[in-house]
Amino acid sequence: MWRPFFCYTYKMSDKDNNEELRPTKMRGVAFPKAKYGVVLAIIIIILVNFIYYKDEIIKFFNF
Repeated sequence: MWRPFFCYTYKMSDKDNNEELRPTKMRGVAFPKAKYGVVLAIIIIILVNFIYYKDEIIKFFNF
């Protein structure tokens, strides 16, 4: 019963390994991991909001 599913996944993993190759001109370029880009974007958003709403944040904490 599970045998066809097992063979299907095995064939798919071979196909996925071949698709991971990048074009020849891009192989030498080092790309950062996507999670670093997400962290950087969150930090930039927080910093811009802090600079933009600095007065309101200071008033909120001073009561």
